[in-house]
Amino acid sequence: MAAAVEDAWGERIAAGVVAVKDGYLASTRRIRLIEAGHPVPDERGEAAAKEIRALAESATAEDLVLVLVSGGGSALTPAPVPPITLGDKQAMTQLLLAAGATINQLNAVRKHCSLLKGGQLALAAAPARVEALLLSDVIGDPLDVIASGPTTPDVSTFAEALAILDRFGLREQSPRTIVERLERGARGEIRETPKPGDPIFTRVRNTVIGNNVLVVEAAAARARALGLNPHVLTRALEGEARDVAGRFVEMAHEIKAGRGPIAAPACLIAGGETTVTVKGKGQGGRCQEFALAAALAMDGMGDVVVLAAGTDGTDGPTDAAGAIADGQSAARARAQGLDPATRLAENDSYSIFASLGDLVVTGPTNTNLLDLYVAVVGSPSH
Repeated sequence: MAAAVEDAWGERIAAGVVAVKDGYLASTRRIRLIEAGHPVPDERGEAAAKEIRALAESATAEDLVLVLVSGGGSALTPAPVPPITLGDKQAMTQLLLAAGATINQLNAVRKHCSLLKGGQLALAAAPARVEALLLSDVIGDPLDVIASGPTTPDVSTFAEALAILDRFGLREQSPRTIVERLERGARGEIRETPKPGDPIFTRVRNTVIGNNVLVVEAAAARARALGLNPHVLTRALEGEARDVAGRFVEMAHEIKAGRGPIAAPACLIAGGETTVTVKGKGQGGRCQEFALAAALAMDGMGDVVVLAAGTDGTDGPTDAAGAIADGQSAARARAQGLDPATRLAENDSYSIFASLGDLVVTGPTNTNLLDLYVAVVGSPSH
């Protein structure tokens, strides 16, 4: 996105700074790219957030501030409100991720611990004109959730953020600085994030320029070109990865048996983002866990192949985007002395697919438009 802006505007850019995931680089001259941690924020991201906020605050009413927002932006730009520390936010993020919190829930908490999120970047840039271009990694493209909505009004509240901790039973485990801030905010002792109708948004415009719909449509078009009958199951797939995978395989089985919504050879397609409730100590991500659960669900089944992958090229804290599985995956794992059911219970999908050679490793894709889930049922006649 930064490189494209430089191609279009060249020397008209006065200054720029963008936080990116490690390895997500492009050739830029006037815009400085700072690599930072994701999904757990780190010190580099905190430094980048300070630079971004300072640059926004330097803008005048005569300036145009172009904000490039992508999924992952929330973790890449941690700006904790003192006395909350970066370590506190890291611990809070890890607790919520391990508990299976959705991106909406995670971001509601982040916004109320931040100097940048929840419309506060727009507040810093006022009275400059702000144009925000967004790549969405959130189902339904809610502007206030994408990267925690730095340039959009925040509809969540301190009370809701506190309720999220309670829902997952995390109030006692969470850093005290965060809990105390949320409690004070819920009592009305701290100013809320900017809400709809706030005059700071008068000169702010947010535009979604890419989302998961594009990914799903591209997959459907490719399926047709390959001689498969595409069927888009949903563009809003969510839920526990292993449970959703079972239902996905059930649909593939129905298609194979001639009782599905389309005839084989078929390509069942879904976009979205599942979650994983971490109970084991293994390595993996939601897409790899989805694929492993699918492998168990279709154990021994022929003519079905499942793909689950993140469009950003990273699935969980691994080097893989996801994995591919079929009806022989579980048997192949057992032949290598690996019990796929035990590994699934340990949230250890990565080791299974690494051993099978069925990880999908793309490297940085330089975008983030949620996940893609595909089941191919049967083979095209040609």
